[in-house]
Amino acid sequence: MSHQSELIAEDINEYLAQHEHKSLLRFITCGSVDDGKSTLIGRLLFESKMLFEDQLAAVEADSRKWGTQGEDMDFALLVDGLAAEREQGITIDVAYRFFSTDRRKFIVADTPGHEQYTRNMVTGASTADAAILMVDARRGILTQTKRHSYLAALIGIRHVVVAINKMDLMDYSEKTFNRIVEDYRVFAKQIGLENITFIPLSALKGDNIITPSERMPWYRGTTLMGYLETVEVDDELMQASPFRMPVQWVNRPNLDFRGFSGQIASGVLRPGDKVRALPSGKESHIDRIYTHDGDLDQAVAGQSVTLTLTDEIDISRGDLISQASEPASVANQFEVTVVWMNDDPMLPGRTYLMKCGTKTVSATLTDIKYQVNVNTLEHTAAKKLELNAIGVCTINLDQNIAFDPYEENHDTGSFILIDRLTYNTMGAGMIHFSLRRSQNITVQHVDVNKQARQELKNQKPCVLWLTGLSGAGKSTIANLVEKKLYARGSHTYLLDGDNVRHGLNKDLGFTDADRVENIRRVAEVAKLMVDAGLIVITAFISPFRSERDMARSLLDANEFVEVYVDTPLEVAEQRDVKGLYRKARKGELKNFTGIDSPYEPPENPECVLNTTEMSAEEAADRVIAFMVDRGYLV
Repeated sequence: MSHQSELIAEDINEYLAQHEHKSLLRFITCGSVDDGKSTLIGRLLFESKMLFEDQLAAVEADSRKWGTQGEDMDFALLVDGLAAEREQGITIDVAYRFFSTDRRKFIVADTPGHEQYTRNMVTGASTADAAILMVDARRGILTQTKRHSYLAALIGIRHVVVAINKMDLMDYSEKTFNRIVEDYRVFAKQIGLENITFIPLSALKGDNIITPSERMPWYRGTTLMGYLETVEVDDELMQASPFRMPVQWVNRPNLDFRGFSGQIASGVLRPGDKVRALPSGKESHIDRIYTHDGDLDQAVAGQSVTLTLTDEIDISRGDLISQASEPASVANQFEVTVVWMNDDPMLPGRTYLMKCGTKTVSATLTDIKYQVNVNTLEHTAAKKLELNAIGVCTINLDQNIAFDPYEENHDTGSFILIDRLTYNTMGAGMIHFSLRRSQNITVQHVDVNKQARQELKNQKPCVLWLTGLSGAGKSTIANLVEKKLYARGSHTYLLDGDNVRHGLNKDLGFTDADRVENIRRVAEVAKLMVDAGLIVITAFISPFRSERDMARSLLDANEFVEVYVDTPLEVAEQRDVKGLYRKARKGELKNFTGIDSPYEPPENPECVLNTTEMSAEEAADRVIAFMVDRGYLV
């Protein structure tokens, strides 16, 4: 059973050839805290003889220092590598381990049991073919058992083993096993889990891990290793699906060669096959399939290849080469499920980068339809998604992408969300379907465009985006700037924060989510006004860099001018014309910027107005001088 085949001594080359062609199974272990996940993986590593003598010696020494099994070896220490894990006896991070048998290679991810590390479990499960869900025979089905089962179902893991562990502590009771099986089947039906195998075992004692346990003669099913060696892997399934290959790189080593490199996500490909490049929709045929080891007559899911086509068509990194007879879909608006993985909450209206396959686009989560209470499976209303929350949302992209629904193809139906400023991963998601409006609505061509309008007005349109604390003087300066521009004959419009909230944004409050939506709407209006050829002046606190960055991204280069009205908080409070700071200090005004809601100053504004050193009139003159200097005004 172990990887230590007799061929190693007899014919090492034959052994290596066999090992190279073994199938690979990726699986995770999950469940509640202290159910024995790490012990199980340690036992698998030990039984498959994947440990060197010095590793065994180190674990024996650590068992005496950190172990929980008395004089016996603590197999969990083979996996729990962090000092914090060893001190607490729990798993915090995802730990990956490799082992093999004569029949198959394995990569196992030991995922955390604590609820606060749910995002780590999602990370480990994202590439898994199967899940081993650990259940402590003493405690039965727990809340975290249900949580991880729901996540496994959500991520689309098709094979689930419910490993009922610590049977040695329940005298190997068949009655205990049957009760847990019955309880779990009821829950599994609610979440749509079907392909479930139940195995009673003791990770510590080795019962039903490698060989059938003599202490449970009433159980006649497979051992855990027997199951892992025979369960179908996803690569085998994906080879039967339509061909998909996200383009990772356009390979141009010289003028005579143009190939498209990437890893095949699904399907089988042969020279001569007709393919379609998406989202463009252009079609061609496969000429040759290149690899490092030479040309292939056939390529399958999981292989990395370079393709050449019989026709010269435009394909770029991020495009999808698809089977022409069964192509992927193309859209820019979707219903998705999002698992939020960052301490900063997800706010509807905020713009993120979305990476789907090799394609990166700008994405806005426009609405949270509902949040899923994983513990009860209830659907609840939500205005934002906090860390570890799961929500069904609508998402809008700035351009079309090629995709498949996640349930059909995990590679072309999954994505991650990235913060535009820090590039931190914020969340992971799965595409359900494209929204109908994304197919029905197209961009209408117009003959009178922005260029024609700006020539008629004899000016260069732009947005002067004034940002700063309440009381900084934004509205006063903005009003003076417009008066001076009007006197010069410029065509302008002033969007003021208070005025907009009397009409367009009268339905919005001052929570973080509402502030994000407030700026999103204003940015879209400003974009339309720039398209009309106007110089637009805005005066909004706009406290978050991400929203100001979103507004900038809507416009062409040099059309967005960020003007930072730099006024210290103490000075703004002294002015306090509206009495807002006094109310905020008393707790009468919630979510007030600078007091109990943050303000993020611009990092690289085009223009800075220090109002402690200049009057409003001087600040307005500074803006006009800036516009003349940069060519916005003649």
